[in-house]
Formats: sequence, C-alpha cells, structure tokens
Amino acid sequence: MRRTPQQKKQLSYAKDRRNTYGENDKASRKNLPRKRARAHRANRHFDAQTLLKSIGPVDPSLADVAEQQVRNHRRRACRKWPDTPLGEYVKWKLAKRITQTER
Repeated sequence: MRRTPQQKKQLSYAKDRRNTYGENDKASRKNLPRKRARAHRANRHFDAQTLLKSIGPVDPSLADVAEQQVRNHRRRACRKWPDTPLGEYVKWKLAKRITQTER
C-alpha cells in the first residue's frame, strides 16, 4: 500500500521519538547499561553481605534466617523510560517558541 506524504508525516509523528530527558542523546548508550550493572551489583553485594553472617560453625537457624532475608529482600531494578513521541515534542517546541516571542 502506498502512503501519501501526509500519511507518512502522521506516522512519523506517532512513531518517531525525541530525547527530552536533558542529557546528550548518545549518553543513553553508556548510561543504561551502567544503570543495569549498578542495580545487579547492589543485589549481589546485599546477598554476599547477608550470606556472610551464616559462615562459620553450622547453625541451621542462622542459615535459615540469612536465606529468608535474601529471599524476602526487595531486589533493585532498573527501569527504562521511552523518549517523547515526535508529535508531542513538536507541539512543546512550538508552544515554547510562542511564549519566548511574547516576552
């Protein structure tokens, strides 16, 4: 099916995205993996610290407590947020331009 230029523009406004987070758009390439690694590292650190308590002479109650703490601990997670759709970004940009010219 062929699309008219107007249909292509509408599709572009709906599907294309712009980074409005405030950082360089290329920074996400490094920051997203870094964020995930930091969360995983924090989880591993907590597990290691908790399980260190059960090292030594075998004490079943201590081992059970440590295991329960590890299992019940709320894991750190990393969430990704989508960028702003191009249509919203263009509306925001135009509104900003209007308010700047009124000053």
